[in-house]
Amino acid sequence: MLDATTRSGGTATELAVSVPVPVPMGFAARCTRALLSPWSRLSLLVALLVSAGAAVLLFEPQRLLSDGWPPQVSGAAATVVFAVAYGLCTVAFVPRPLLNLGAGALFGSQLGLAASLAGTVLGAGLAFGLGRILGQQALRPLLRGRWLKAADGQLSRHGFRSMLAVRLFPGVPFWAANYCAAVSRMGYVPFLLATALGSIPNTAAYVVAGARASAPTSPAFLIALACIAVPALAGVVVAWRKRHHLRGN
Repeated sequence: MLDATTRSGGTATELAVSVPVPVPMGFAARCTRALLSPWSRLSLLVALLVSAGAAVLLFEPQRLLSDGWPPQVSGAAATVVFAVAYGLCTVAFVPRPLLNLGAGALFGSQLGLAASLAGTVLGAGLAFGLGRILGQQALRPLLRGRWLKAADGQLSRHGFRSMLAVRLFPGVPFWAANYCAAVSRMGYVPFLLATALGSIPNTAAYVVAGARASAPTSPAFLIALACIAVPALAGVVVAWRKRHHLRGN
């Protein structure tokens, strides 16, 4: 009996020792936890985007179309600088058609297309990374509407082809597609690859239009306008046909 009691008491003691005792968090730990919470990160994302939009309004990058590129930056360096500025401007909600027209007017068709595509991929990658790191955890629980769930499911399950269609058929704003993809479970590599491939036709059309804007009756300019109008019309038709599918989900 004594042995049983001893064994019982020993077991109770072991259980008591194995139960973790909660340790009060210090002030620094509580601050760190609050700063790294999903809603704090989302607030930081909103603050960054508002600041970027304000900077665009302040510096007015569209003036490059009238004032020209700074003469002290030329050649390959000018193309690289423009591509980086292009990417940052797309994060700050500057419309890509305006940037593409500017690239064609400043650098011509070939260099303008290269700079625009590089800036497109850079801007999309930056927006996707910011949205994924700072906004995904806070926003995913809010995807409760039928249309939001349908869009999230499409991007999560068929990321590459869905994003490729979005880029090929304009209609969804560039920044909106970036952040929607970031909130979904779409992979980073399929997103960038679909963006690079799907942006080529529309980007090329705008760049050529910008490069040939001084000759609006030239065949190249008219073909570029047709290449802009046809995908836009096709996007409207696809969206009209897909509306029933989205409502059904």
